[in-house]
Amino acid sequence: MDKETMINIIVALNELKDDSTVPRNIKAKIETMISLLQDDTEESIKVSRVMHEIEEITEDSNLQPYTRTQIFNVVSLLEMI
Repeated sequence: MDKETMINIIVALNELKDDSTVPRNIKAKIETMISLLQDDTEESIKVSRVMHEIEEITEDSNLQPYTRTQIFNVVSLLEMI
């Protein structure tokens, strides 16, 4: 995995986690995604697990449209890998 892309993904997720408008349950999933990305497992497994978490987040009805857009930006970065 490209280190720069990985750093960009983690930075974007941290920004979402620190956003006061993001619900707590979504922040918890974002923390899980960050942990998964920092894990030493195989890259394809990391990406697959994070994409699964993102899918669950995007189905949340409490998610603000702006936050949903930021999450889709993270998806775009993950697809570059």
